[in-house]
Amino acid sequence: MKPTALTEKHIAFGAKMVPFAGYNMPVYYEGIKAEHITVRDKVGVFDVSHMGEFTVEGKDSLNFLQFVTSNDVAALEAGKIQYSCFPNDKGGIVDDLLVYHKDKDKYLLVVNAANIDKDWAWVSKQAEKFDVELKNISENIAQIAVQGPSATKTLQKLTDINLAEISYYTFTYGTFAGIPDVLISATGYTGSGGFELYSKNEDMGLIWDKVFEAGEEFGIKPIGLGARDTLRLEVGFCLYGNDIDDTTSPIEAGLGWITKFNKDFMMKDFHLKLKEEGVSKRLVGIELLDKGVPRQHMEIFNSDQEIIGEITSGTQSPYSGRNIAMGYVSKPFAKADTELLIQSRNKFLQAKVVKLPFYKKIT
Repeated sequence: MKPTALTEKHIAFGAKMVPFAGYNMPVYYEGIKAEHITVRDKVGVFDVSHMGEFTVEGKDSLNFLQFVTSNDVAALEAGKIQYSCFPNDKGGIVDDLLVYHKDKDKYLLVVNAANIDKDWAWVSKQAEKFDVELKNISENIAQIAVQGPSATKTLQKLTDINLAEISYYTFTYGTFAGIPDVLISATGYTGSGGFELYSKNEDMGLIWDKVFEAGEEFGIKPIGLGARDTLRLEVGFCLYGNDIDDTTSPIEAGLGWITKFNKDFMMKDFHLKLKEEGVSKRLVGIELLDKGVPRQHMEIFNSDQEIIGEITSGTQSPYSGRNIAMGYVSKPFAKADTELLIQSRNKFLQAKVVKLPFYKKIT
């Protein structure tokens, strides 16, 4: 397993380390529930250096990204960020990603750690038709996510940049903790607000230490992959490999809002037909009413005990204690408050469809 620039920091904090996407990563430190609540109520720091980063430059950059991603990159101003996906050539999704517009004809793509090699092969193949230069800089970049209601107060101590002026899905470059050219991005995967910081590998150890010094008064703690998953599920964020994959259309997954049909892109006509004629299944939020924790691959039934779908992600919410899940159900059963049954071993558990998200940030 490959280390990140912060592996020794995690070990020093007593993290439970596990293999993940080819890296040696912390799954938890003191425990998932405690870490989850820290992010919701205070401030927590994640090492997300395993994520992938590709740069796109050249005169055809915009045209290339318009074709290879689902969202409308032409609407993305410099200094802004866009959530999107790579549609594949079979009607599914290669990966979901963030697109950063750095400057004219210059973009940064941030992709999922487990998909770096697959994504790089895909975009490299598609780029053959365009005058663009791609670089895979994943091995050179470290990234941390500082999330929670006290994230801004923590980070503001370490930079002269007014972080309150960096709106959601906006970014800037600047000096942070004395390190120049740090990418400061108002993004995250938790629903609790905060920032993601990108730097060279050799600079991230110092940044990590300075962030923890600055956040001590706010109860800052390191957070592992376990809480990252429960946090994103509470706010209804999709996880690639669970809720979306090579076989799911973004229309089925409720990602029509990042699928724009005012441009040409891979399999546009297929997805447009789904939008206009309707899908056979939908990704929905589900709450168990009986005692039990929903897990991926559990089958979903209607009240007549006929199978209508499958759980894709599930957990007991550390914040509310509710047993929550996302899963695909046949379209007639996708309406909120529809009664469902979840099969757990040899028994059926009562459940219902609920509107996402399960948790909304208190402002």
